[in-house]
Amino acid sequence: MQTEDTKAPLLWQKQGVEVDPEIQRFLAGEDVVLDRELLPWDLMASRAHAEGLGRIGLLTEAEVAALCAELDRVAEEVAQGRFVLDARFEDGHSAIEARLIEALGDTGRKIHTGRSRNDQVLVATRLWLRDRLQRLQALCAAIARVALRRAGSEMQLPMPGYTHLQRAMVSSAGMWWAGWAEAFLDDAELARASRAWADANPLGSASGFGVNLPLDRDYTTTALGFSRLQVSATYAQLSRGKFELQALAALAQALLDLRRLAWDLSLFLSAEYGFCRLPARYTTGSSLMPNKRNPDLVELLRASYGVVAGAHSEIEALLALPSGYHRDLQFSKAPLLRAFGHGLAALALVPALLESLEWLPEAMRAAIDPGMYATDRAMELARSGVPFRQAYQLAATPAPGEQRSPEASLADRCSPGAAARPLLDRLEARLDGMEGQGP
Repeated sequence: MQTEDTKAPLLWQKQGVEVDPEIQRFLAGEDVVLDRELLPWDLMASRAHAEGLGRIGLLTEAEVAALCAELDRVAEEVAQGRFVLDARFEDGHSAIEARLIEALGDTGRKIHTGRSRNDQVLVATRLWLRDRLQRLQALCAAIARVALRRAGSEMQLPMPGYTHLQRAMVSSAGMWWAGWAEAFLDDAELARASRAWADANPLGSASGFGVNLPLDRDYTTTALGFSRLQVSATYAQLSRGKFELQALAALAQALLDLRRLAWDLSLFLSAEYGFCRLPARYTTGSSLMPNKRNPDLVELLRASYGVVAGAHSEIEALLALPSGYHRDLQFSKAPLLRAFGHGLAALALVPALLESLEWLPEAMRAAIDPGMYATDRAMELARSGVPFRQAYQLAATPAPGEQRSPEASLADRCSPGAAARPLLDRLEARLDGMEGQGP
């Protein structure tokens, strides 16, 4: 066994070439740490690659069995925390090969036949992305489900509707919930579509030019559960960064919606609005002011989009490159892992937070003033035959002694998608259909 002080050999090192430790540290960068997250997927792809080599006669049945058994053993040790990438290794790829050589000798030395670290990182990242996009879909669907359930029970709970941050029309808590239900339903569907688009197998493209071996790429596509083969070896390399950007775009849409939802909550939780409250676990105290409880979680959820936007910009800036692999692309890994790590953690907190949100109906009703019924009056006049522009002028001033209630306003709001006709069953059907079909 290698010790902490024993460095694994560099995969690309040639005899007689001295490796400068300082340069090597810069070249390796954060890879050893970052690859800890990708290592399970790299091991999975290595197993499929070994089986594929066996199918074309490059490995014997016994060699395939030995490699697969050792790869499974390493995967189990990784899952249990007994094998951790550290400074002994250049990256996850070199760690896998070093372990196989240590355990199996020349059989281990055969694992890299027909592949490059280029397609190795591509396939590991693609498998990881597929998993993370599935998680994104599930989280967005869970948020939509909470919002849809509350929309159904609170459609007639009056609250002010705002445009330009000014009181506009009578609305309801249910209409507010329905808006976020459909928003996150769309986000879930975008995550699913992005996953389907990225579900292509780059393994076997090697360094982007193929190899002079009849690799069974269709087999590894099936073995790894991909829906299709990424056919062109050259495009497999061109796609690095492109698929990551689309995955980040899907994540960004969800966090943009989360940012706007969190902004609403920031306002509604303030003393100036006072429309709702959250349990104390979602707030923190001030280090100086004993009277304060601050909605820190809501504010950090509001800020989370910035992490994803920054990652998207970092990777987009890297793609100002000609075709083929370039080492610049190594810098795409950290922002991708960082963005999904933070973004999914943020979204995971949202369903329970929304479940625990408590409205304060008296405050919401008190914020509804007579001017907010003006559009209702205009519609009533138009319905009776008054030209709308004339009705618009007449409705600006309420009739003396006019009495209206928020409940009556909501009950009369019969256009599709409004409080009296919210069509929540259609959103429910979309959500059920998406969840029923799986990833």
